Amino acid sequence: MRREIDYSLARRSIVRDYRSGALSRLDVCDAHPELMRAARNMGRESHETCPVCGVEGLRYVSYVYGDALKVGNGRAIANATELRKLGRAYDELKCYDVEVCVDCSWNFMVRSFMVGRRVAG
Repeated sequence: MRREIDYSLARRSIVRDYRSGALSRLDVCDAHPELMRAARNMGRESHETCPVCGVEGLRYVSYVYGDALKVGNGRAIANATELRKLGRAYDELKCYDVEVCVDCSWNFMVRSFMVGRRVAG
């Protein structure tokens, strides 16, 4: 059983509320400076357009959390190879994928999932 949560319905709802005027741009374009830095420097590029400003090139940043990580808890992951390596080294880690627009600061957690020796399969 794969433990994954997809937040696309929540994303759709927020984008709809923004476009209808129920949410302002300040409400949805509030990426933390560290998230913006991670997106610029190590985010994975996509060809998808930002739902707020329409610029192509959303970036995806992945973060891992787990009690066993200690100091590395909450760190950004550079690529899938690094994530697989961590998954083999630890029993259970939670990974979060966040989409970020480096132009307008839109950000949204698109999915979360578990990796590790206990959840492999």
